[in-house]
Amino acid sequence: MAGRGGSEQAQRPSSAAAAWTAMPQDRHDANPLVLLGNPSLDEVRLTSRPESASTARRLTLAVLRLWALPQLAEDCELLVSELVGNAVRHTGARTFGLRMLRRRGWIRVEVRDPSRALPCLLPVRELDISGRGLFLVDKLSDRWGVDLLPRGKTTWFEKRVVER
Repeated sequence: MAGRGGSEQAQRPSSAAAAWTAMPQDRHDANPLVLLGNPSLDEVRLTSRPESASTARRLTLAVLRLWALPQLAEDCELLVSELVGNAVRHTGARTFGLRMLRRRGWIRVEVRDPSRALPCLLPVRELDISGRGLFLVDKLSDRWGVDLLPRGKTTWFEKRVVER
């Protein structure tokens, strides 16, 4: 994982997500979304390096602002960092994809990489200095999982949204 800040050059392939819809974009807070792409509209490709965790956090927070969901910002910022950290550390990929989806009552954040190796949720001991990423995803998300693809996998988490 990287600290806050940093810059990233994004690449945008198209992808579809059944039963999920992108929410409209607000121009007021769109700066990182304009510069890098909007992961709620299309997958944003990021280079596989530690600094990309910062970029993914900025994009996630920008989309949550657009969706008027500030109550999810802290957890989603941490969880996207963990998924990106796993993709950067464990897959050997050059790039990975970030996507955010929303449907009634839920948001979903996805990180797609070309590795078919599955992440493992390991027991965490008090003095462990690493290996806590999926433990945090498991504890802070409402649901999470991995979808195997013909070429790679998508690791995702979901958070409930209280509709007002």
